Amino acid sequence: MTTMDTQAKPDTRNNLVNSGEFCLTAKDFAEIAAVMHREAGIALQDNKVNLVYSRLAKRLRLLELKNFHEYCDLIRDQSSTAGRNERDAMIAALTTNVTKFFREPHHFEHLKSHILPKLIHQAKLGHPVRIWSSACSSGQEPYSIGLTILSLLPEAANYDIKILATDIDQNMIALGQAGSYDQSALNAVPPALVQRWFSAVAGGTGEMQVNAELRSLVRFRKLNLMGNWPMRGLFHAIFCRNVVIYFDYETQSQVWGRMVPLLAPEAALYIGHSERVSGPAEALLRSDGVTIYRHAHNMRVAP
Repeated sequence: MTTMDTQAKPDTRNNLVNSGEFCLTAKDFAEIAAVMHREAGIALQDNKVNLVYSRLAKRLRLLELKNFHEYCDLIRDQSSTAGRNERDAMIAALTTNVTKFFREPHHFEHLKSHILPKLIHQAKLGHPVRIWSSACSSGQEPYSIGLTILSLLPEAANYDIKILATDIDQNMIALGQAGSYDQSALNAVPPALVQRWFSAVAGGTGEMQVNAELRSLVRFRKLNLMGNWPMRGLFHAIFCRNVVIYFDYETQSQVWGRMVPLLAPEAALYIGHSERVSGPAEALLRSDGVTIYRHAHNMRVAP
């Protein structure tokens, strides 16, 4: 889930948009914005210039660069490992991952009551169950999905049930894989689930560790929604929440157009509270609740 702060529009007179510690010109900003759009789908408008400066100034200090012109030279050089790595670091620096356990709880209630009962029945017959958390941040969303499954099927780890958790930021993937969270982060998790599926980290740190059974349901992988998607099978539910809102209309439509064909018949698509499916994919879906869609084909429509 990616958010961008709102800042005042830059003064582009004399081609200088920020004259703080490091010189940032309109050309520099345009190049950074172009990379963010091309690589991550994020549309950086001119009113984000102060955000870009404040976030990336830290990178310039770390790299001991003199100005943003040198920084742009670095991210432009994709023939070097340093250039490729810094481009990834820039994308991570310019995105903010906002997440929590059971965020937008009506999605998990719908998953529990409308989607999982049939899937659990199929799993017990030996069929695979696949769910995708496509912008998983530091793991609270996919683990919330796992907890919802375990609340209905405590022995879920014994069946072919898997949650694919992907994010563009390798740092977030690492946090999700670690599965360690401050105890206060679990306030939205029912106490019975905390007691059963988490354990206190030794040393009195106040952190709670995801237990092995819950961890076994989730597979974390780095994935850029603008890049190649290696998945070939269908998903019974896809969570894509609070990320495409930062894309322009064309990019949103492209993402939905790639995502909907990965939905199995009657599968659910959960999106963010301020998002709507757009483009040709819209015709393939039917609303099944607030920010919840179901695949239009094979749906039973009430008379």
